[in-house]
Amino acid sequence: MTTPIDIIRPDVLAMTSYPVPESTGLIKLDAMENPYTLPDALAQQLGAHLAGVALNRYPAPRPAELIAKLKRAMHVPAACDVLLGNGSDELISMMSVACSKPGAKVVAPVPGFVMYQLSAAFAHLEFIGVPLNADFTLNADALIAAVDEHAPALVYLAYPNNPTGTRYDDADIERVIAAATESLVVIDEAYQPFAERTWMPRAAEFDNVVVMRTVSKLGLAGIRLGYMAGSPAWIAQFDKVRPPYNINVLTQATADFLLDHLDLLDAQAAALREARADLAREVAALPGMTVYPSAGNFLLVRVPDAALAFETLLTSRVLVKNVSKMHPLLTNCVRLTVGTAEENAQMLAALRKLAPN
Repeated sequence: MTTPIDIIRPDVLAMTSYPVPESTGLIKLDAMENPYTLPDALAQQLGAHLAGVALNRYPAPRPAELIAKLKRAMHVPAACDVLLGNGSDELISMMSVACSKPGAKVVAPVPGFVMYQLSAAFAHLEFIGVPLNADFTLNADALIAAVDEHAPALVYLAYPNNPTGTRYDDADIERVIAAATESLVVIDEAYQPFAERTWMPRAAEFDNVVVMRTVSKLGLAGIRLGYMAGSPAWIAQFDKVRPPYNINVLTQATADFLLDHLDLLDAQAAALREARADLAREVAALPGMTVYPSAGNFLLVRVPDAALAFETLLTSRVLVKNVSKMHPLLTNCVRLTVGTAEENAQMLAALRKLAPN
């Protein structure tokens, strides 16, 4: 009898699935979600809008009106084309598949977003991780050396980085772009609503750069919509490996509706930036805790014992992310999503239980 072991690739058999912990009944502060819902009146308007969607028809494969609206709202340069994905994850997968020539490689700073490495593995690309400095800033010299040595197909630069929250220096990024003459540099701006800096206006300035974003952190994680802006020459090739009808009709209709209400989502992001500063100050005042600068909607915190901190918070029904085993630089680090005032207060109360008696 045939079993998965007979058929499935050995490297896939050795993998584990992407972990998504059960969060029912918990204060969910592990996944960098916007904690705010839509106001009731706006939610009702959205419901009425979605009621008119033709669920019996396939979605537009490249919804021209939505893409044009997105370009206007997000200030995408006119010379750039846009590709939509089912979240940034699908865009990363598309790029990996499209660039999967024999011997092709991917270079990225580590620790970083795990899907860069996972998608590379799925597409048989070799992944080369270049460690950050001890303070989580970019080691530009080491990264450029890796680019020179390996001539990778793809170079990922998260701006800011997950899980560290670091916003790399623009001059360092320019140096990497200049060095990557045989590579595509992907600037991942998933956390742009909280970074207050962006490379989007410069997306058309370079032949070897695309800027990638998602609406997830803006408060729309549930609709799974990512987008990539860059030269039409790049977008046309990645579009060839896009699954047909990859953006469903409800996602398209929701995005179209809420792009007219960006002022609300921007106000929520501003509130979270203020809360981030307050939370960072209060956590840093706790004994034995080091808070690293963050340009995202989360904080990376080094604690005396990450496993104990995680379990103490979980006992208080607060779910955070223990990242301590992701990379040696993250030893005893946890990642705290910035929540509402009430959620942050409960998280702080749980963290205070870790203080020595």
